[in-house]
Amino acid sequence: MSTNFYPGAVTPTDRDIFFFDLNGFIVIRGALNRTEVADCNRVIDSLQHLKTGDWEGYIHGHDYDGKAGLNLQQIYEGGEAFERLIDHPNYIERVRTFVGGDGTFDYCHGPLFIDECMANIRTPGQAIPMHSGMAGCGKRTQYAVRDRKFHCGQVNVIIAYTDIGAGDGATMVVPGSHKSHFEHPDVASKSKGWGNSDSMDGVEQAVEVHLQAGDALLFVDALMHGSAARVNPGQRRISIYRYGPSWGNFRNGYRPSPELLARLSPERRKIVQPMDPVLPPVHAAV
Repeated sequence: MSTNFYPGAVTPTDRDIFFFDLNGFIVIRGALNRTEVADCNRVIDSLQHLKTGDWEGYIHGHDYDGKAGLNLQQIYEGGEAFERLIDHPNYIERVRTFVGGDGTFDYCHGPLFIDECMANIRTPGQAIPMHSGMAGCGKRTQYAVRDRKFHCGQVNVIIAYTDIGAGDGATMVVPGSHKSHFEHPDVASKSKGWGNSDSMDGVEQAVEVHLQAGDALLFVDALMHGSAARVNPGQRRISIYRYGPSWGNFRNGYRPSPELLARLSPERRKIVQPMDPVLPPVHAAV
């Protein structure tokens, strides 16, 4: 197995590789420590007042369908607590391996790139419906392995900031669906719930992924996924960073702030903006 591209990062094990290929996801227990979880929760505390369409600096209040909870888009603009998640050593090497990039500008990959990052707050009655799956997926989210090397268009990292168990609106997945050539039999009835707070509850062979605060769920976006409905009081808090090859583009049109780019380490900046704009020289007016 190759040495780490990111110094100090945890190298994926043979077990990580086998079960990611088999199921389309792995769980990393204790990816963040208690201090890191508390730091992130303090940032979320300070931003949970945002409504859809509101801005706090470069962080945008957003909701995909009005029923999936508040998204705090561009959450890496929230300071060091979320900046460190850009290349956290407990998962970044696994992400790099599953995307397939090696940090060089070859014909296929190149450095990693985050095309979307957000925190999500979900409350009782909210959920997100079943979506994705290899059957009919786009190039951006596809899954492939060639010559024992992963080629994943998008690998997602979900981190829990609250314990997420039964009734808490856990992420749900259909293991192995990232390699299915046929649509799930329940897709017609369970994937058209956008805007209706529909959930994946009752989908055949779908499983809830229960997490403790600080755990990370890594999955390829081709995996069929969604969530259970939250029925317990309180909030479900997560963040999700979506990684792909450097040739991708920002999913929702957001751009990192100049202030963020200026304060990031070279390694983190390369993931947030793999290539600086190439522009003609600007001459002062005479």
